Amino acid sequence: MMHSRERLLTALNHQEPDRIPFDLGSVQVTGIHAAAYRALRDALGLPPVDIQFCDTIQQLALPDDDLLVRWGVDVRGLFPLNSHNWNVHEEPAGEYWAYHDEWGITHHRPYPDGLYYSIVQVPLEKPDITRQDIHDLAWPDMANPQRIAGLREQAERFRAAGYAVVIKDPFAGLFEMAQRIVGMSPLMMIMASDRPLAEGLFDQLLELKLAFWEMALPQIGDVVDVVTYADDYGTQQSQLISPAMFRDQLKPRVRQLFERIKQLAPHTKQFFHSCGNVRPLIKDYIEIGTDILNPVHIRARGMDPAALKHDFGQDIVFWGGGVDTQGVLPNGTPQEVKDDVRRNIEALAPGGGYVFNTVHNIQADVPPQNIIALWEALQEYGVY
Repeated sequence: MMHSRERLLTALNHQEPDRIPFDLGSVQVTGIHAAAYRALRDALGLPPVDIQFCDTIQQLALPDDDLLVRWGVDVRGLFPLNSHNWNVHEEPAGEYWAYHDEWGITHHRPYPDGLYYSIVQVPLEKPDITRQDIHDLAWPDMANPQRIAGLREQAERFRAAGYAVVIKDPFAGLFEMAQRIVGMSPLMMIMASDRPLAEGLFDQLLELKLAFWEMALPQIGDVVDVVTYADDYGTQQSQLISPAMFRDQLKPRVRQLFERIKQLAPHTKQFFHSCGNVRPLIKDYIEIGTDILNPVHIRARGMDPAALKHDFGQDIVFWGGGVDTQGVLPNGTPQEVKDDVRRNIEALAPGGGYVFNTVHNIQADVPPQNIIALWEALQEYGVY
């Protein structure tokens, strides 16, 4: 029987391990909402806990060891200090909790027990943004070593216990973070009408990404197996921007980032998260050094898991897609959940190159019996 890290690395090298590796909560896109987590612990007879949030904005619980060990979860996550988990000061503001983060972004969550935060104001919310506006913004210090304080020791404990280690990227990807700085619609207009301005913003964010990894990886890269990057390009039907626009304005910068990460930690695998229909972009992701695609948005157009495995399974690992989290997991019966898990495993697992997780985070409305059914199906169908 393989230990967890061996199991994951075997799958990442496109070979079949003893069973499919299982991830729950190693990164902020493979986790579980606090409400669903509390209900799951209760259904399993586990004692109540004071929940630690790995992502306060999404209200994601950091799963506790008693559940992770009981369910044989193979992966453990490192969460650098960032605007989603660090200095999050929630202030009552009438009908909302308000939070002003280190980027100058304002978030609201319905008071008193809203399910998650939404962005309500961005720092450059103004007409006619200039390069000087971008230059003058009070950007966070991403090279601050405090952001990784204690992470090496944590990774060493995970390694000693036989687990694979994933490190979360310090903030959203270049495209998504640019939307959080100027707003989604303004960014689209800038990309279409003022390419130098858009690229100036992307370059600023790339500089911050590089500053973080050039600080962090020399200190902890040798005890990390997977480095993540999260940048959403897909919708349920198509893409947020054209593949040509991605290739012209973003692909070269993401390539530069991935190449630098590989220089700093050559043994690591590069994890690329993008929701929605990204089929037209998968070849581009592979070309720039992506090893792992997450979440395998099986309900989106063009993302049929069997077709993805046939067309790209030799070149990229699929991490996720284990069950439909939009329809089946919250609304189906336990048997329907098991049937969906079986179908997706049969499509994605043959030959290795597959890590089991849901399609994105388990949301607050998912019944615990369906989460348990998911795990039971993995035990039944996830053995090679």
